[in-house]
Amino acid sequence: MQSPLRVLAGATAWRKIQQSGLKADDIEVMVGASGGPKWFCLYGLDQYLLGQFFAGRSKPLHLLGSSAGAWRFSCYAQQDAVAASARFAKAYSEICYPAGADVSLVTRISHTVIDQVLPTAQHCAEVLTNPVMKLHLIVDRARGLTKVSNSLLQGAALGLTATANLLHRSLLQFFYQRVHFYAPGACAPFMHSAELPTEHVALTSDNLRAAILASGSIPMVLEPIENICDAKPGRYFDGGITDYHFNQRFSEDGLVLYPHFYPNLTPGWFDKALPWRRVKPELLHNVIILCPSDSWVRSLSYGKIPDRKDFKLPDAQRIAYWQEVLQRSHELASAFASGNYQLELL
Repeated sequence: MQSPLRVLAGATAWRKIQQSGLKADDIEVMVGASGGPKWFCLYGLDQYLLGQFFAGRSKPLHLLGSSAGAWRFSCYAQQDAVAASARFAKAYSEICYPAGADVSLVTRISHTVIDQVLPTAQHCAEVLTNPVMKLHLIVDRARGLTKVSNSLLQGAALGLTATANLLHRSLLQFFYQRVHFYAPGACAPFMHSAELPTEHVALTSDNLRAAILASGSIPMVLEPIENICDAKPGRYFDGGITDYHFNQRFSEDGLVLYPHFYPNLTPGWFDKALPWRRVKPELLHNVIILCPSDSWVRSLSYGKIPDRKDFKLPDAQRIAYWQEVLQRSHELASAFASGNYQLELL
């Protein structure tokens, strides 16, 4: 029977695993992609990594996420990370919006999830002071035409951004400023390796919740976060715009663990429709991707992993489907823990 899990490794990572196996302390960086509810297929892996694989770790582990990846990793950095991840999964998978809800109402309802992820000031403090799990997240500040609040003009600005991105990805910098929020004192190996100009802002008790909320604020779906403390004034949106799956070097020497929904990586949000634009292979030499196998995905009720289009389903039907994926995601964790997978070369 085919494993529910695929493990793909770049050349450096592949040789390291062949020589000495995959050890938790060899991993220097973890990456979490944007993708909304797609992450439900990774929930079991998150629970296993937090509860067992990284249990007792004392070396710093840098966690780089955008959008849903940032939310996941804000759970990783809490003292009881397993419980935090479970709270996030429950709150997100059970969320409901009334028919015809406008952007303002969708935003207010969506923001209630943060109250489950970070219910108290103590939970925020744990994220900021965790000696091992070092949170990093990406947020994008609107520039030029994308700063407008009118929905029609916003749509036109996004269309222009997509056109510019089609010509060259570097042109994104004229529409969105990439902002890297990082845990205090966390000097990550990827701090200055991004292909787009980046501002760096330390996370504090005054901006943590706002930065996490902004990291998932999809344009025209959710309202932006205005004027995040300690960052430049402006309207802040989903970090997946510039860093959907990331396109940068994560580490020079250590291994990079990337639990992901797919076996391939797309640099930015506007690149989803550009099948020829993928993350540069030379950046993945030390990366290990964990993703569901095609056969496992086909075995799910709808033959696919969750996505935002599922909100078109009746609430009860959607929630049942998402709960199924959350429960079955532990099959991927079991395969990883038992070594029931074939190591593939990226």
